[in-house]
Amino acid sequence: ALIARALRTFDVPGAAVAVVRDGRVLLARGYGVRDLGRPERVDADTRFGIASNTKAFTATLLAQLVEEGTLAWDAPVTRWLPDFALSDPYVTRELTVRDLLVHRSGLGLGAGDLLWWPESTYGRDEIVRRLRHLPLATSFRSTYAYDNVLYLVAGQLVERVTGQRWEEATRRRILDRVGMRGSTPRWGDGARTNVAGTHAEVEGRVRAIAPDTSDNTNPAGGIHSTAADMARWMLVQLDSGRLSDGSRLFSPASARELWTIVTPRRAPAAAPLGLDHLRPRFRGYALGFEVRDYRGRFTLQHTGGLPGYLSMVTMLPDARAGVA
Repeated sequence: ALIARALRTFDVPGAAVAVVRDGRVLLARGYGVRDLGRPERVDADTRFGIASNTKAFTATLLAQLVEEGTLAWDAPVTRWLPDFALSDPYVTRELTVRDLLVHRSGLGLGAGDLLWWPESTYGRDEIVRRLRHLPLATSFRSTYAYDNVLYLVAGQLVERVTGQRWEEATRRRILDRVGMRGSTPRWGDGARTNVAGTHAEVEGRVRAIAPDTSDNTNPAGGIHSTAADMARWMLVQLDSGRLSDGSRLFSPASARELWTIVTPRRAPAAAPLGLDHLRPRFRGYALGFEVRDYRGRFTLQHTGGLPGYLSMVTMLPDARAGVA
């Protein structure tokens, strides 16, 4: 009833929800319809673009490579990508693998997005090459400013050290091992069945819109997934990398790296009237996750947005609970 009311209130055609707790899936279910004007219902296996919730997958992929000794969190990116450069030679020399994931490079908010969206003719190598022409907005590591383009660099780093495109590495190393069989690391993969349509409010009315089909920024936001699969993903994260068969996707040490704030953010001074108990006392960006407190509990969270899709994942590790 709660979700049905939210869909009516915000004029949303369809949604998928997953809830996990104590190692079990409590709910993986769809609500509403996949496309306006059509009868097909959203279910637990309907695929949506999760957008920037992809960033945690890219960070996890890098954590695996660090565990293997292929990469090092605090080594410079130029060790593996010698042609990588930003506009300041000092930042180019000092920027580390960790810095690719935590929005503190000195680039401004959303810097570089126009190199790939709206869809351009540039490939990933050309986008990375052109980053040297972007002016820095602040000094290095002084300010939080969210970007997508350095996650694209992280994807190129994966390709350089593994010999596999980010999409192939993500599928083999994460999606297949977690059992996320309904998920894909790129828009065009797999059968185009049971996929949620893309909708948005245009001139005051919700209608179908064209999806974003570019693969350039997949390492920052390209995964498409389902409620059932996101439940599996949250269970692995909440168990510090342990898979259902007892093997590990990553170690508890990597979980601590992924969940530890690197770039602090100022907590809001006030909350909306009557909701002060929801105001975070601390927050910051870790590796592919926002970290904050919620009612006094340590919380991992991220949102994502693409044309026609919105996603949100929240996990409370101490309570072994998560909602997507």
